[in-house]
Amino acid sequence: MNLALPFGRSVILNGFRFFAISRKFCDRSFGGDETDNGFHHFEEPLNKTWEFLDSDGVFDEKLGLCEHESSDQRDFSVRRRFLESAKLDASRVLETLLQDGPGFDTKSALDELSVRVSALLVRQVLLGILRAISFDNKTRCAKLAYKFFLWCSQQECFRHTANSYHLLMKIFAECGEYKAMWRLVDEMIDDGYPTTARTFNILICTCGEVGVARQVVEQFIKSKSFNFRPYKHSYNAILHSLLVISQCRLIDWVYQRMIADGFSPDVLTYNIIMCANYRLGKLDQFYRLFEEMGEKGITPDLHTYNILLHFYGRRDKPLAALNLLKHMREVGIIPGVLHFTTLIDGLSRARNLAACNYFFDEMAKAGFVPDVVCYTVMITGYIAAREFEKAEEMFNEMTLKGQLPNVFTYNSMIRGYCVAKKFKEACSLLKEMKSRGCEPNFVVYSTLVSYLRDAGRFWEADEVIKDMVERGKYVHLVSKMRRYRRC
Repeated sequence: MNLALPFGRSVILNGFRFFAISRKFCDRSFGGDETDNGFHHFEEPLNKTWEFLDSDGVFDEKLGLCEHESSDQRDFSVRRRFLESAKLDASRVLETLLQDGPGFDTKSALDELSVRVSALLVRQVLLGILRAISFDNKTRCAKLAYKFFLWCSQQECFRHTANSYHLLMKIFAECGEYKAMWRLVDEMIDDGYPTTARTFNILICTCGEVGVARQVVEQFIKSKSFNFRPYKHSYNAILHSLLVISQCRLIDWVYQRMIADGFSPDVLTYNIIMCANYRLGKLDQFYRLFEEMGEKGITPDLHTYNILLHFYGRRDKPLAALNLLKHMREVGIIPGVLHFTTLIDGLSRARNLAACNYFFDEMAKAGFVPDVVCYTVMITGYIAAREFEKAEEMFNEMTLKGQLPNVFTYNSMIRGYCVAKKFKEACSLLKEMKSRGCEPNFVVYSTLVSYLRDAGRFWEADEVIKDMVERGKYVHLVSKMRRYRRC
């Protein structure tokens, strides 16, 4: 069955309406704003655990060996030279592609480079184009990516990998070239590649309408070309992808289809469904699913307990959390930094800083060293409670103990200084993070600018915007930032 045919050619003709695709393409990372309910914190480990299982291999090159080197030395040396050569060739290819324009023969120019076309070279070039996409160059980037992709496919003894197709699909999606993306799925299947959970994830990210998303899910469920390994079955692959993009309401529909089709859920299924119900506020379903796991003899894993710990934290039930940590040890699952951090995050959002401090100390007593995420959770909690001095003490402590602040730590501290009207310190911290190689994101810039403007410090706000523009960051959002006022 040609998976993309009913979508790439018919549904699109009927008028797809798509959401804008974020630059990070459905990635999740700690440090969202206060409206995210803290859900990302226990979802992130769940996503990361299976992230590598969905990745496409790119090292399918056979490397030769030099006779004068030992086996290990030869292997390392040849691989290193191959990597360095591919990166150098990728830079040359990108420079050539940038010359594309009226009167320029891109194909001939690429031929003259005499580069060795490999899966790694294709990956390096496409990633370079993907990173270079901005608000103003989307059409050009999509065009250059496809020209290069097509040129590679015409080279003797070379065949694109599934990873190459997926990278080009991402470029098309981020550039808003949705018809081209769906046509590429057709080509991918015609070339004999099965669609995978990664393919599904990329496609489902572009579905702005729930009805359209359901059609995509239906096709993947029915498709014989859908290779959903390493998941137990196609439903787990689909459910996990939907969780990544927060299609929680669609998750319940897919789960019901799964049960109706006679498939038995496993621990991964339950973890995903519990996460979705938690986010939707269906706490009665949350409890029911946990009890159902026990009835079916399915043993909770560390992610299940992580979800429960966050739930107890948000519900401000430190005693229940303490008992759960004890139970985990009894069943052979030793709570780690991840579990303590998840619990502390929930408790800080419940404004129970006393309990946060207790479990922070308990983590240290158990022999675990708090990481940057844990420190950031504590700092954010103090700032939300207007305990700025304690937040500053925690920030200084983490740097003294060798934990380098990340962009989310800095954003919390800058926000705290702004709330405390310490604008000099906030601006100083922005300079510090840049000097340490921690690149400010749009949230950092907009936080500082909005507070400065609200305080009537327009000149300083404009200086921050000027710095952002000079660094080539978020230029297309400057007009929006200038109009922005805090509520």
